[in-house]
Amino acid sequence: QVQLAESGGGLVQPGGSLRLSCASGSGIVFRDYVMKWYRQAPGKQRELVATIFSGGSTKYVESVKGRFTITRDNTKNTVYLQMITLRPEDTAVYYCNAHPIFSWLREYWGQGIQVTVSS
Repeated sequence: QVQLAESGGGLVQPGGSLRLSCASGSGIVFRDYVMKWYRQAPGKQRELVATIFSGGSTKYVESVKGRFTITRDNTKNTVYLQMITLRPEDTAVYYCNAHPIFSWLREYWGQGIQVTVSS
């Protein structure tokens, strides 16, 4: 059973930093997946925040550019989201997603982790 387990969330003051991690268990070939971080704030739709492809190229939603950095370690089956200069509007549940490159593979989601930015 493949699982994606997020860690690193919590409460931080505005301007602070957090690093989220998402580790996948055995059962998937990590490099066969595009890894993404989504977030969902109360009363809002889930939003794609950052994407990292197998080769390492990245994409970000405009609101986090320059503040968030997504990285991956294919040897550790782990993807990270470094967040700096956090704002109250970054408060949300953050979800890790593994999107397969090949159509015969399935997609996986983590359970979500709370990030709260508040003074």
